[in-house]
Amino acid sequence: MGVGRTDTFRPVRLTAADRPGATPPRRWRRPRPVDALVVAGYLALAVLLTADQWRRPERLFHQAGDQMLFEWMLARAARAVTDGGNPLHSAALNAPDGVNLMANTSVLGLGVPLTPVTVAFGSQAAFLVAVALSLAGTATAWYALLARRLVRSRAAAAVGGLCCGFAPGMVAQAGAHLHMAAQFLVPVILALLFRPATDRVRRDGVLLGLVVAYQVFLGEEVLVFTALAAGVLAGAYALADRPAARRLAPAVARRAGLGALVAGVLLAYPLWFQFVGPGHYTGMPFHTVGYRLDLASFTAAARQTVAGDGHRAGLLSPNPTEQNSFFGPILPLLALVVVVRLWRRPLVRALAACGLLFASLSLGATVVVNRRDTGLPGPYRLLADVPLLDLVVPARFALVCVPVLGVLLALAVDRVSGGDVRRWAPWAGAVTAALLPLTPTPIRTVPVPPVPAVVSGGGWRAYVPPGRTLVPVPPVTGAAKSPAMFWSARTGLAFDAPGGYFIGPRSATDPTARWGAPDRPTSLLLRRAAETGQVPPIGDVERRQAMADLRHWRAAALVQADSTPGDPVRATLDALLGPGRDVAGGHLWDVRPLLG
Repeated sequence: MGVGRTDTFRPVRLTAADRPGATPPRRWRRPRPVDALVVAGYLALAVLLTADQWRRPERLFHQAGDQMLFEWMLARAARAVTDGGNPLHSAALNAPDGVNLMANTSVLGLGVPLTPVTVAFGSQAAFLVAVALSLAGTATAWYALLARRLVRSRAAAAVGGLCCGFAPGMVAQAGAHLHMAAQFLVPVILALLFRPATDRVRRDGVLLGLVVAYQVFLGEEVLVFTALAAGVLAGAYALADRPAARRLAPAVARRAGLGALVAGVLLAYPLWFQFVGPGHYTGMPFHTVGYRLDLASFTAAARQTVAGDGHRAGLLSPNPTEQNSFFGPILPLLALVVVVRLWRRPLVRALAACGLLFASLSLGATVVVNRRDTGLPGPYRLLADVPLLDLVVPARFALVCVPVLGVLLALAVDRVSGGDVRRWAPWAGAVTAALLPLTPTPIRTVPVPPVPAVVSGGGWRAYVPPGRTLVPVPPVTGAAKSPAMFWSARTGLAFDAPGGYFIGPRSATDPTARWGAPDRPTSLLLRRAAETGQVPPIGDVERRQAMADLRHWRAAALVQADSTPGDPVRATLDALLGPGRDVAGGHLWDVRPLLG
């Protein structure tokens, strides 16, 4: 996968570095001042994208429920480090059963190293730091790979890294899904697996296994995409350059095998815990096939860009966090031109095949064009029933196209940089025109109700003895915005609570996946009061059931934030438990006398 020495797009003869099986010369071993400037630029852009929440900490990113979840996960990882608890399971939520964290997006790979930030500044600061590091780290990792392996020009590597780290799909995921935005190990995995030299296979294989194991604790879905893309890329490259494939295949196979062995040993227990341990589940609580992309989205503008159209982007994507394509009208066209002009390079042909395949997979089982289902079958239909792949959200396959485009851009810029200005100026203008409309804007934020002062200030401790729980009202089990999770995260998991926003089994005997804990009659009653605005009929049957549910939750106190006397949920609880009392920031029912 060498780089040619010419500086134009005109067809040229292959140089030594371009010949099949050639090993590119080692270069860029020492960091240069420009590297620090590039990385600082990536980091500054990442901080800018999170600036709205840094300035206004009373707000969360627009998909607030997901931020609450990841704040809680970061707080839980910090607690596991400081208290030495089991990082794969927690009883702080879903009392009394707890949550299988390994079977959820626990992002331990971020939470553990960010423990000092979480402990010192809280879960919100840790989340924002994680978002910034995920975006800037991903861009930096791709920059390093491009500069060391694929291009000579630092400017070309910087452009490629910028695209890989800050494409619309990456920014959309970063505002909600840390496990999808943290892709900084993907270039490392590819660099170790596809190292062009055939020496030090054992060292590379062991390092590959260690990195793969770490990626599992960042995000398993990204690892699945990486493995699939690596396989497609290797196959396509082998077809494009058979002599090089025959020479390199044994070393690549040995690295992959040794890496799988090392990772398998390290991950044996965590994966057993995920699929067999307490709180494990089967399937998904939603139909993943419904999360697909509209073909028109590939040339549209995402909401979080300077050219973004929030209304149209919303129509062409499953939700704001899954705007994983949205490359604008110019970038796909420019990529096509680059592929045509650099078609002689095996790497370019392999990238083109990989990008087209994964773009097609993101369209789902049938192809939708501009919101109209054409009925044409998509290639995802072949994967819909494959174990593990049936759990993948189809729309996220398009994220593989992001580094494909980034590498193609880097190769294009590298090919023209340093040449006659009359030849490279048009291409520089084309790259600028393609990327400028994709410039990301600060991630949108929304206001959220604050944590009640009685909870944030620790006043709840007077009512909740050890071994008992604090129940936020209404007890949210399946809804995305979970007060239990939010209050717990912001207090450093100071108390245990029922419910929460997670994926778990329907019951102790039914492992079918569902959102949150199995519903209790009292939680359904209070939720109905909240949704209808009316107090449901309350009799002795409902009161006895409330006592049974509170005992199941091991409840000591219930707290409702910003409560008013006319609130139907408050009135329902008064009818079930008797009048509560006003406390700082809310209303509290002390149920210890009722439960004994």
